[in-house]
Amino acid sequence: MTLYRPAQAEPGPPGKRSLTNAPRRPQVRCRPPGRPGRWRTFADGLGYRSVIFRSASLAAHRPGVERGIRIGLNLAGAAGAAYFARATLEYYLQTRRLIGAAFFAEQMWFVIAFLVRRPARASSARLRDWVLAFAGTFGGVLLRPAGLHRPCGVAAGLGLQLGGLAICVASLAALGRSFGFVAADRGLVTRGPYRIVRHPVYAAYVVIQAGYVLQSVSARNIVIVIVATGCNIGRALAEERLLATSAGYAAYRARVRWRLFPGLW
Repeated sequence: MTLYRPAQAEPGPPGKRSLTNAPRRPQVRCRPPGRPGRWRTFADGLGYRSVIFRSASLAAHRPGVERGIRIGLNLAGAAGAAYFARATLEYYLQTRRLIGAAFFAEQMWFVIAFLVRRPARASSARLRDWVLAFAGTFGGVLLRPAGLHRPCGVAAGLGLQLGGLAICVASLAALGRSFGFVAADRGLVTRGPYRIVRHPVYAAYVVIQAGYVLQSVSARNIVIVIVATGCNIGRALAEERLLATSAGYAAYRARVRWRLFPGLW
């Protein structure tokens, strides 16, 4: 298939090429490139991809910006974890309940994890994935102690919270410097709780929040836990989509079948 059709030659002055018999060049319409730092979408052979953040666009054009953005995000995450650590410490000082001290230790672990985590090989720039990560992580702070407090529910809820806390700490210890917030590739972790399920940290969130609802049963708390759990399920799917091309992940996924809870999902 030819890209153009040459025109018929017409007589002209000898030694000169007539404009009418010159071959026509194919015209290709190109969109002007987007300016760095502006929100835009791009397409590849499979279709449209997601929206690119301003930070990602700047990092692609300035070598030193990526490191600055990474440090800023780590400091912001550590500051947020420190804020919640302070709240749990105040709760422990007021009630002298052991679970308050345990949650304080967990939040301090998050502070350290944000500061020492290794750079990601690849991370999601989708706005949806960032929203899911934020809502799944911090949605639990909207829970309130108001509601129905049955003695059996309080005892069972405390057991679930302690169990979920143990799963979370063990998972963070297995992750080490591979800890992350949004979907990213910081290396495949297969030890500890990751031998049983692929996303034990998110499973721990569900168990802890379910224990809270058993202690304080209310429509508000139930809705919050359902929404937060849905966000963590979305985070798990986003991570698996990003890790699909990572070396060894297909074999790991075939070996560890369950995402959150063995026998359920």
